[in-house]
Amino acid sequence: MLAVSTLPVAAKLYGLEHWLYRSIELRPLWFESPRAQSVAVPTPINPKPFLNQLTGQAVIVKLKWGHEYKGILVSVDGYMNLQLANTEEYIDGQSTGSLGEVLVRCNNVLYIRGAEDDDEEEGQMKE
Repeated sequence: MLAVSTLPVAAKLYGLEHWLYRSIELRPLWFESPRAQSVAVPTPINPKPFLNQLTGQAVIVKLKWGHEYKGILVSVDGYMNLQLANTEEYIDGQSTGSLGEVLVRCNNVLYIRGAEDDDEEEGQMKE
């Protein structure tokens, strides 16, 4: 709440402090904006169940510096380190070869997604 000392001097002189307090609403600006109300806010997903659901499926893991690994997610540990099998490495979209089994340390991962999502997007683009 605003301190009385921050109110305008005129409001103090004319006894309008109570009016100022009633006119100030302590709701955030986004609550007032009709534009912000129409924007869909994505709901956060808990990463552990998400990663456990992807176990055994083909995934694409993008690292912080741009490399991508496409392979089968074998396991995920408590730190979210990733173990991939049948892994292929891609740099700038070009395949650099097959790596086989790979362990990716958690702090290097930018994002992980299902490889089926990538295949569906390519199929839609071709049609």
